[in-house]
Amino acid sequence: MEIEMVLARTLNGLSYGALLFLVASGLTLTFGLMRTLNLAHGAFYLLGGYLALEVLGTTGSYWAGLGAAMVAVGLVGMLFERVLLHRFIGRELQQIIVTIGLAFFLSDLMLGYFGGAPRNPPRPPGLTTSMEVGGLTFPWFRIALIVIALLVWFGLWYLVNRTRAGAQIRAAVDDQEMARAVGIKVPLIFMLVFACGSALAAFAGVWGGAFTGLEPGTESQMLIMALVVVVVGGLGSVNGALLAAALVGLVDEFGKTLFPEFAMFTVFAPVALLLAIRPQGLFGKANA
Repeated sequence: MEIEMVLARTLNGLSYGALLFLVASGLTLTFGLMRTLNLAHGAFYLLGGYLALEVLGTTGSYWAGLGAAMVAVGLVGMLFERVLLHRFIGRELQQIIVTIGLAFFLSDLMLGYFGGAPRNPPRPPGLTTSMEVGGLTFPWFRIALIVIALLVWFGLWYLVNRTRAGAQIRAAVDDQEMARAVGIKVPLIFMLVFACGSALAAFAGVWGGAFTGLEPGTESQMLIMALVVVVVGGLGSVNGALLAAALVGLVDEFGKTLFPEFAMFTVFAPVALLLAIRPQGLFGKANA
């Protein structure tokens, strides 16, 4: 392949990986860090995209749509965690059943209200053009997606590893009884972290909708890819999720280019091989 083609494919893979990281970032908080398996995460992604479109159509403001979607989905996640999900902390099977039920419920609501036709949300203002370098043309939107993924990565890494709130979150997950004994409000922390993860799913849905479009079934595809990123990166590792998302994005892009008839195989075969060699993922702990 020509150098321009290789560079274009690399940027496409990294931008898709950036989107996967944005989706997986919320799942890293809820599943990787809190050990709460939220299979409704993909539905939150799609709901965020749809809500942003509705607000955009009403107000004409992209940023109002983005903010409203994050707040609304964050509140849905907070309510769900406080009313039902907190009863099943540490009980994975019950978490799977409850969150799958919520995912089906939200998917049916969205199908009934928004319909089944694909929608193509607009790109953010100022990111509708492309840059040209030599013979390469690449959208500014995709470059911004990579930059935003890096900013979200740094924010989450700093929160988890360098703040008192992050220390409290880790303590609440590792030993709830001891955390309660020293005055940490474990239920409040779990509720807020779950709400934050849900809001990040909505954020990814708004940006991802402009990348891949929105339609019924998108939530399942994005959930599967986000789970792959979280597991390959290592549970609870923000650094691992970023690296895994970049690798999955690149493998997916070059796999579709070189072996289009084996597109899914080229993604999941390396993942299966890696997990067979290193079950804890790239940055996961051996006992995770």
